[in-house]
Amino acid sequence: MANFLRLLTGVLLLPACWGATRAFFDAIVVAAGSSGWQSAEAMAMLGGMLAFALAWVSLSHPVKMYVLGHELTHALWGLMFGARPSDVRVSENGGSVRLTKSNMLITLAPYFFPFYTFVVIVAALVTIAFFRPLPCLPLWLFLVGFTWSFHVLFTLETLTRRQPDVKMYGRVFSWAFIFLVNLATVLAWLAATTPLTFAQLGGALVSRTVSAYTGAALFFSSSAQWVWRHVS
Repeated sequence: MANFLRLLTGVLLLPACWGATRAFFDAIVVAAGSSGWQSAEAMAMLGGMLAFALAWVSLSHPVKMYVLGHELTHALWGLMFGARPSDVRVSENGGSVRLTKSNMLITLAPYFFPFYTFVVIVAALVTIAFFRPLPCLPLWLFLVGFTWSFHVLFTLETLTRRQPDVKMYGRVFSWAFIFLVNLATVLAWLAATTPLTFAQLGGALVSRTVSAYTGAALFFSSSAQWVWRHVS
């Protein structure tokens, strides 16, 4: 029964995924239509994303580093929910960490929480405590882009393989949830770093999500009517 409910929830999240995707492109248009994308900061972040993407296709993948971040993410989220992590094991063939408790967020955290981006941001916050304004801001944003690209590409590659974490909560639900949280992170970052406002972002999300669910409801209603006409 639990598996069926997770599958049903995952299916019900699919229109939200489509609505959020359309809101993402709306946000890109607003941000790209301003001078914000021409700033050194924005170019530095995009440059970091492109730099890792180029390294990804031309060099061997740092699998062990990804596995370490993956297991440390489980441990970090476990700590946030009161679990005690221990026995972290890392190798190029996989890794593991022992936790005294778990839940959905702890299990799926490595797929939506960019661990190394988090490390960069924490390091920047520590630096701000001693130096204001933050020195070499484009360099920090380059590192944010680089590490976030690391997270996205490894996550996409990992999700193409059989993952016990994903299987535990069902692929449809897990993929939809992971997609939405990752996209929400990008949208929040756009609203925080470009002239796109959170009000504009919220409006686009609400409008596109309502439109997606309305379209899905009309589709299923029309399909049901068609089936009823042909079987009755």
